[in-house]
Amino acid sequence: MRDLGAGFRYLLKGQRWVARHGRQYGFGLVPGLITLVLYVGALVALALWGEDVVSWSTPFADDWSSPWQGLFRGFLTAVLFVLGLLLSVVTFTAVTLLIGQPFYESLSEKVDRDVSPDGTAPESGLPLWRELWISGRDSLRIVLRAALWGVLLFALGFVPVVGQTVVPVLGVVVTGFFLTEELVAVALQRRRVELRDRLALLRSRKTLVWGFGTPLAAAFLIPFVAVFLMPGAVAGATLMARELLGEETREDAAPAPDQESVSW
Repeated sequence: MRDLGAGFRYLLKGQRWVARHGRQYGFGLVPGLITLVLYVGALVALALWGEDVVSWSTPFADDWSSPWQGLFRGFLTAVLFVLGLLLSVVTFTAVTLLIGQPFYESLSEKVDRDVSPDGTAPESGLPLWRELWISGRDSLRIVLRAALWGVLLFALGFVPVVGQTVVPVLGVVVTGFFLTEELVAVALQRRRVELRDRLALLRSRKTLVWGFGTPLAAAFLIPFVAVFLMPGAVAGATLMARELLGEETREDAAPAPDQESVSW
């Protein structure tokens, strides 16, 4: 249970760090705003045509009598939208990190330098195109894993009672885990930690990951919140990555002279 609270504190520490470093926070908002426009359009399309998709995919219900046909297809439409919303949380982070790779890479490095006892930050030494390739490849693998979980949760949604109570909560917890992996990857990729090793590292501290990722995933379900929390989430994930690797961290590091917070 201590790790659960520690994970949540890292989430808060990340938000506090960007609040003290307004310039990095402002730059960190740009990728999220771009991705938000794309995702709002996709979710609106799902809301408008989701019912048509369900009707097309359930021809066996065409001859059902009222109100059973409407209730059945209405339930599936709602489940489809919720599933799309949960997957958008995971993919939102992946797409935003891919679009904003230079922004978040810079932010993560500044966090490392700010809290490192010697004021240095690990560097991958790879060219930008190589980092983008690795980030995109690993993000696709994570999204596919999350999609498999999404299909499983979708199927469990048909189970009476459990599907309407336990499954939504489990969906947020699972989403939180994959969301944390995407965010921690920014710092761990600079340290040349491969995806398989990252997943093993996170699984060894599941409660720490859930403490960080579950409330963040729940917050990301609220429209527009993800955009404003992303910079702080990257900062907090960088701090958590240092603990996962056993790196020493200076607590309550003061902003460097060129990183003082500014008004926005």
